[in-house]
Amino acid sequence: MLTTNTAAELFRHLSTEKAVLYRSIMDVFAAAKRQYRLQLRPDEVLAEANWPGSPPRFEEVSSALAQLAEWGNLESQPDTARVSSLNDFYRARFLYRLSHGGEAVEAGLAVFFQTLYRRAELQTVALEDITSRLLALRQLVDDTTSPDGPDVAKMHEVLRDLVRVFEDLAENAQAFMAGVARSLELQQADANAVITYKRRLIDYLERFMGDLVRRSEAIAQLIQYLSSRIDHIFLQIAEREATDAAPGDAQDQIDEKMRRWQGWRERWKGLQGWFLSTGSEPPQAELLRARARAAIPQLLGAIAAMNERRSGRSDRSADFRMLAQWFAACETESEAHRLARAAFALQPARHFSLNPQSEDDIPASTSWLDAPPLRISPRLREYGEAAPRGPLARVRDRSEERALMAQQLSEESRQVEAARQRLATGQPIKLSELGDLDTHAFGLFLSLLGEALAEQAHPDQIVERQTGDGLLHIRMEPLESDSRARISTSSGVFSGRDHLLTISLTQESM
Repeated sequence: MLTTNTAAELFRHLSTEKAVLYRSIMDVFAAAKRQYRLQLRPDEVLAEANWPGSPPRFEEVSSALAQLAEWGNLESQPDTARVSSLNDFYRARFLYRLSHGGEAVEAGLAVFFQTLYRRAELQTVALEDITSRLLALRQLVDDTTSPDGPDVAKMHEVLRDLVRVFEDLAENAQAFMAGVARSLELQQADANAVITYKRRLIDYLERFMGDLVRRSEAIAQLIQYLSSRIDHIFLQIAEREATDAAPGDAQDQIDEKMRRWQGWRERWKGLQGWFLSTGSEPPQAELLRARARAAIPQLLGAIAAMNERRSGRSDRSADFRMLAQWFAACETESEAHRLARAAFALQPARHFSLNPQSEDDIPASTSWLDAPPLRISPRLREYGEAAPRGPLARVRDRSEERALMAQQLSEESRQVEAARQRLATGQPIKLSELGDLDTHAFGLFLSLLGEALAEQAHPDQIVERQTGDGLLHIRMEPLESDSRARISTSSGVFSGRDHLLTISLTQESM
């Protein structure tokens, strides 16, 4: 069993006088483990190590290897493969390999340096990977060609990739948003560096936010589609994973399967919380988007502060220095008192009435030292008010209003999606053939029409573009100049020149 003293011995080589020598040797063994080499000889360590200066002597390397074995980082065994005589047999020759504790130390140091020097990033590629994994999972779930049902092994592989990509996305996004403010603080000393950094950061954030907006809705729809059937899939995967568990009784097998099933459910819940609202809480993707938007004015504020300093604008410290110069220039004490009264608003405050019954006989010019004492209520000194205002109002329960608002938002989203499905058929249709449109369909139609006409240079030009949210593709072809289209809505009749309209869903929104 590993004790505290043993663990301390494993890290002892990091703080000794020859720490550089020991780390060079341990790096060789870590590289050998990655190359699936089990054992190394001292001469191999001497030849393969990346020494910071001139290589040490063979005896010094052998002594360091023996010391590392004594501390528990390495394990040694006699080397009999090169014995050619009796004298060679009695000569101390050893093979060395990483011990279990040494492997743990190297793994911990690798994670430490990776975390310390990692540059966090907002991964737009991860959003694309999450979408592709969810699409692949939906195809596997909907596959009815196999008589045995969906392929559990393939679903397990897709879910493992999905969890890995999502965890990497969430971890990097959190680290990036925490590091933005730190990067601004570190670069505020150099104005040119901040101005250069500003443009790159704003472009980076805008590109990520655009991709996040474009892909979040498609990801949310896929998650909603799979949520009703995902528990059964997780149960099958948990059974598959439990087959590799250590042998035990029947109850242990059941407990292991349920533990793994619960673990998959928690990972899926985390994915849902990122792209779907949970009760009154917005999705984490919206919070990330808000944090990314907030980073832009923060950066602009840092640049404005630097510009103020560079342009010589006064701040509080400069104002106090100037005031000190004015005080020094005063020829008499009365001038200094007048300056202090004007600078710090030291005017009579007899209008602040605490004892109204005695205020009438005291002129406003009376000094506080000469005036009678004021009677101040203890409550005023303790709470800042003379009389209690009564009990505090009870916190109002707004759960019903929130539920109603969530229901209204859900219904509105459903109606907008229905309008989108009606218009985005992918087939060309004349405006005159659209028929009657309800309020939501007409609102969507007007927004699409406005985006398309904004690209039109002249009335006869064919317009083809993608909407700003990246979900729809529009193509409008003007018909004859004397053609007319009339669309009846609940708000009135929309009329104008007839066009051949084609609205289709983009690949990202499918």
